[in-house]
Amino acid sequence: MPKLTIPEILMRVATLDSRTYSVDGETVTASLQALCQRHPQLEQHFFYDSGQLKEHFMLVVGGALAAPDTSLSEASELEILLAASGGSGPPELPHLSEHERARYARHIMLPQVGENGQRKLKAAKVLIVGTGGLGSPVSMYLAAAGVGTIGLIDFDVVDQSNLQRQIVHSVTTVGAPKVLSAKQRLQDINDQPHLVTYDAKLNEQNAHDIVPKYDVIVDGCDNYETRYLINRVAQEYGVPYVYGAIFQFDGQVSVFLPGRGPCYQCLHPEEPPPAIAPNANNKGVFGVLPGVVGLLEATEALKLILGIGNLLAGRLLIYDALSMRFRELAFQKRPACRACGTATAELCH
Repeated sequence: MPKLTIPEILMRVATLDSRTYSVDGETVTASLQALCQRHPQLEQHFFYDSGQLKEHFMLVVGGALAAPDTSLSEASELEILLAASGGSGPPELPHLSEHERARYARHIMLPQVGENGQRKLKAAKVLIVGTGGLGSPVSMYLAAAGVGTIGLIDFDVVDQSNLQRQIVHSVTTVGAPKVLSAKQRLQDINDQPHLVTYDAKLNEQNAHDIVPKYDVIVDGCDNYETRYLINRVAQEYGVPYVYGAIFQFDGQVSVFLPGRGPCYQCLHPEEPPPAIAPNANNKGVFGVLPGVVGLLEATEALKLILGIGNLLAGRLLIYDALSMRFRELAFQKRPACRACGTATAELCH
């Protein structure tokens, strides 16, 4: 039978006499389940209530890292290790209440999400820059999905002309700061998330204080200057950046992962001159367009948090509402990129 060795601290916590056991099991998970049947006090340490194996362990088989479904032979030696941090270690994911389990039941029943994934969403912190056309669907669906902390930054007030597309606002909040209007609507959707509002424009002074507090930053702005700023600060602090942009009937979406792929400035090295820049002369926009693009951004943000699916990193998704067509362009990291290229890295050192 395979031999299984557990961390010494678990031996002490569970008041066991030994760290090593011979157990039946064709996979890593099956062996741990067999051990927990023999010593039930270990189950809470190895498995979530959903039955999924907890992720803060390193699984080692034959001297190499393994996965929960790795097959074991009669002669296999499985060792369970905890990361040595020298400190108290990362915080546990927050638990879900019975109310939350009922609310997010349709998420939890998805194998790609499960209870552990919903706990990741509850622990996540997402910053949305702009609470207009794009920020409206992004914020509403992230709140509905159970993202635990949502930051909203915008310096504008709600105008009558916004209501054709900025669905987080309403006729009752015309004239109010957009962040407060959005907060009121999001609380109506879900009173569980912690909503942090910044009634200000994201700028060089406040970006370095705000952005590092979040796990993901989502683009809901409408100008190049802010996007280049988001990109620079996201690169500096290693915060994934979900990009979205709209113009009349067209939209774009991508994801930029600092240190793991191209950035916004790799895609757009320089902004176009004012005479030909989209939105420079015509700010008209088809009302439903930001809904489509914002939902795509929210989808990528949720996938980032959950660690599932194939992200739009290194891919630009282009949407044409008039022809109802999507197309995709691949792009790569630019060695000479001023934000993330080789020359930039050398200057930093």
